[in-house]
Amino acid sequence: MRTHYPRTPHLPWSPGAAPDDVRTSGLAGLAGREVVVTEKLDGENTTLYADGLHARSLDSGHHPSRAWVKGLQGRIGAGIPAGWRVCGENLYARHSLAYEELDSWFYGFSVWDGEHCLDWDRTVRFLHGLGIPGPRVLWRGTFDERALRKLRLDTARQEGYVVRTVAGFPRADFGRYVAKWVRGGHVQTDTHWMYAPVVPNGLGPAAPLWAVRSGGEANVAGLLAAVGAAGAAEAAEAAEPVEAETVAEVVARLDGLGRTGEDRLVGTLAAVLHRRPRTRLAPSLAAGPLGMPAARRVADLVGLAPHLRRPFPEEERRAGLVRLAAAADLGVLHALAAGTTATGDSEGRECVDWSALCAEEAGLLVPDPLGALRSGLREALAGLDADAADRCWAQARDAFGQSRVATAEEAVAATWRWREGSFPRLVQLCGPSGSGKSTYARGLPGVGAYISLDDLRTARGSRSDQSANADVLREGLDRLDAALAAAARTGGTVVWDATSLTGRQRGLAGAVARRRDALVTHAVVLVDEAELLRRNTVRAHPVPPQVLASQLHRFSPPYPGQAHRTWYVGAGGAVEDTAGSLDGDGNGNGNG
Repeated sequence: MRTHYPRTPHLPWSPGAAPDDVRTSGLAGLAGREVVVTEKLDGENTTLYADGLHARSLDSGHHPSRAWVKGLQGRIGAGIPAGWRVCGENLYARHSLAYEELDSWFYGFSVWDGEHCLDWDRTVRFLHGLGIPGPRVLWRGTFDERALRKLRLDTARQEGYVVRTVAGFPRADFGRYVAKWVRGGHVQTDTHWMYAPVVPNGLGPAAPLWAVRSGGEANVAGLLAAVGAAGAAEAAEAAEPVEAETVAEVVARLDGLGRTGEDRLVGTLAAVLHRRPRTRLAPSLAAGPLGMPAARRVADLVGLAPHLRRPFPEEERRAGLVRLAAAADLGVLHALAAGTTATGDSEGRECVDWSALCAEEAGLLVPDPLGALRSGLREALAGLDADAADRCWAQARDAFGQSRVATAEEAVAATWRWREGSFPRLVQLCGPSGSGKSTYARGLPGVGAYISLDDLRTARGSRSDQSANADVLREGLDRLDAALAAAARTGGTVVWDATSLTGRQRGLAGAVARRRDALVTHAVVLVDEAELLRRNTVRAHPVPPQVLASQLHRFSPPYPGQAHRTWYVGAGGAVEDTAGSLDGDGNGNGNG
């Protein structure tokens, strides 16, 4: 059934309200509620369905400005459930405002399940899953008329703003929970845009990313430029036909798996960047528009794909695939490995194909193969301490990989010993010198013991003296063992402050933690190389440039699943992504 979008009432202080416009009858529907204020965009109100679309009028006919959005609906329509609709703004044609840096020519602002408008956070997640951006959020909080009246917009560039409740609502209450502010004299042209020549609005640098998310073609040069991975010359070189064919093959495989939104984007970017060193990808990409969750997923895919081209012991394959499923989307990973295998590498391709067949047989190629296990365990352990819940989830994953459990009920029964939380916690820092490991860790709450190899060197006479490293490490590990033994009685937290650049280095402290049955958290600090070099010059104890260069060359960040859980700390010193937590969603946002 087709449904036209309701007319949005003007706020009392909206200067753009014309005599025939709808005005809100009061603010009682917004008062005391959490609201979100988004930029109002100057386009054509458009509603998308699984099987078609229309502008505000249900009988809207053809117009050249609607051709692009019709193509978009054709790509994403299969992802819109029956009875649902996506409402947004078609911005292809310039109206009264000229846009030069749009992320897309269509922005979504609400999603409806029949007569119910979804809550804002679910709306954003659903839109992003389709590959549709939302309007810029200008303010969010409990409704405050004074705060909204103080909002200042650039009326030469912005039409206005829309305020709505964060919670969802029925269509009948639209006029109570949604209102708008529009600039005075908004329409400033003599000819209506529909009767004027179509002038497309401009797209910005992030548009190639949103095009891929929404099922569009992968513009290799545009993607490289969007994520800051290449200058103009490098981008043009990277878009050579052979590379473009490789990317196209990976994208075709992703489409065959039904991957959309962020999953399609990270797989595509991994194909574009598969020749780059994984070590430096995550911090460099996280510094751009992708953000940490997507950046580290791209980097992990690039690092893990070559492993699928190598023989693997059959008796360990299921457990290995389940471990991989905790680290990456196996469907995307196999698509990447197959699509980027060299033409002459028949053995590598055979290994990838066999791995994919085994993963499919085990039900691990779907987007979130551990989701049912996670959801069931999460429900059963509701109210449990977060550390205990994460420890139970790590043990459940391991047991599932070894076929010792198959259901959430079995996982609950198998993890009983960890529910009381009577085990020590180890936070193991990982990152080059100057990345901010110590600064981050010193702010962690509830730390009972802090073991720093730099502090131990300082106590011996010089922080920079590396001549007694073996003795320092031995002393540190002895202290770690004693600290974890003491923490076992209290359930306390111990921090291991060292660079821990490689798996071998991490394994030394990890072995002590296993002996003491500790919950191990890798705190991986990912900072772009340029920022690391800058920080090193202003540190109280800078390391020689050649030492820092050697660290960057050797740094191999741990993958998710190599500890019970992983925290990813960005350049700002805050955790920007997690893996291994029971409350994660399995899609890179707190990936379980």
